[in-house]
Amino acid sequence: MTTVVPRHAVTGPERATPAGGAGPDRAAPRGSGPDRATPVGGPELREFMRSWATGVAVVTSRAAGHPVGCTVNAFTSVSLHPPLLLVSLARTSRTLAAITAEGGFAVNLLGRRQRALADRFATGAVEDRFAGVAHRALDGMPLLDGAMAAAVCAVTQVIAVADHVLVLGSPYWCEAADDADPAVFLGGRYRTVSPA
Repeated sequence: MTTVVPRHAVTGPERATPAGGAGPDRAAPRGSGPDRATPVGGPELREFMRSWATGVAVVTSRAAGHPVGCTVNAFTSVSLHPPLLLVSLARTSRTLAAITAEGGFAVNLLGRRQRALADRFATGAVEDRFAGVAHRALDGMPLLDGAMAAAVCAVTQVIAVADHVLVLGSPYWCEAADDADPAVFLGGRYRTVSPA
């Protein structure tokens, strides 16, 4: 179910509008701000997203009995009741094709020492990505050895949005290591998490 919040709904203290300024019911003077009808370009959005730190995951499935997978950082939990995970994949992704055909996928959250594995699944030849990579299968879904955490999901919904596809999955198995030391990506490169 989608919840739509009315524009006039206020969830916190309402700020006063300076005299003559643009308020909730008063349009800003023409030419004084950004034009909503003209979205930012792809390069601008990419630069904006470089400021957002993310974890790094390898999403896997199988195709014709063989393991397939790719590196992603567009991954999140959607709901706890019911439990749902979401991953965003390019429409042209072979891993996406395998996931939709198989009806399931695994998410492998990578640790700091697995950066080379992240690069391999991001840029390596699709048919060679699993060559020599230690893994096991759970219900047919490949789980990478040494992953910081992993989950196996059944596909519940597939939503095409622009040049990507959002895949929602219901996890029916997951585990996480106690001593998490995650791979973190920020500003186009890997970073190290320092204790607070």
